[in-house]
Amino acid sequence: MKVAVVGAGGWGEHHARIFSRRPDTELVAIFGRTPERTRARAERYGATPYTDLDAMLETEQPELVTVCLPNEEHYEITLKLVRTGVPLLVEKPLVFDLAEADTLLAEAGERFFAINFNHRYAEPVERAKALIDAGELGEIVFATWRFGGEANRGNSPHANLIETQCHGFDMLEHLIGPITAISAHMTDKTYGAFSTIALALDFENRAVGTMLGTYDSSYAYQDTQRIEINGTAGRLVIHDTVRALSFSKAGDPVEQRWHSTYFDDEARNFAGTFDRHVEAILTALKANAEPPVHARAGRRALQLAHAAIESHATGRRVAT
Repeated sequence: MKVAVVGAGGWGEHHARIFSRRPDTELVAIFGRTPERTRARAERYGATPYTDLDAMLETEQPELVTVCLPNEEHYEITLKLVRTGVPLLVEKPLVFDLAEADTLLAEAGERFFAINFNHRYAEPVERAKALIDAGELGEIVFATWRFGGEANRGNSPHANLIETQCHGFDMLEHLIGPITAISAHMTDKTYGAFSTIALALDFENRAVGTMLGTYDSSYAYQDTQRIEINGTAGRLVIHDTVRALSFSKAGDPVEQRWHSTYFDDEARNFAGTFDRHVEAILTALKANAEPPVHARAGRRALQLAHAAIESHATGRRVAT
């Protein structure tokens, strides 16, 4: 399968790495806006560099295009690619504007349109989902997502909420089910954007939840990303996405814990979650099936972010 990567930035290198090494894909092109950087990336992975998107599409005729651009610059190129009909894998966030998201989905119709919510493919997350689906936690009563890291400043005052916490929204709905209402508190006290947020959540299954996320923190801290889910029969905690999963049964002081072992070191590599997702994406694409994570999930995360923005602006609880 011929694959072209749109974007020559940091995370885009993982796109190039994966598709250049798989035996069932050929990385034919890298498209970028900076000629020198694009050429260097293409040379590193044995592809052809392009700074003209139309020329790339016409010359290479890719069977899958992946899009990895700066967070607030997704819409125009994604729309152009959607209209070509080529199967797409895009990075999060889908876009920042709900009307733009609706346009992309409407234009795509039934065509293959995937988004990379790769946290779903972390080993601790897959194991947590299996425990929940098997009923090991009983009735879930609350869930919380906590995230911290250094500032990644954007043009939008809500860049943190939209481009990072989209993972939180998606992860909580993936594990618990639909969020039905949001109450939000945010602060812009550090550098003028709403870089720290605290959300209270209602779920369709009548559980409640929280999200606490900040760019006024550090990725150096242990458990900078933590998911905790409590039920009537047990509790689980996912530590730093890929590092560990702990599970405790109600009333039992002995905790069970998963961590990657000597021979499965790839399981604690965060970038490896993308490799796993790509495997599922290509399996679906070859079978003419829907993507494992459709771009609709990106639109849903954006909808929830906008509900949080509305709640903060109005001081009211907002239904979703």
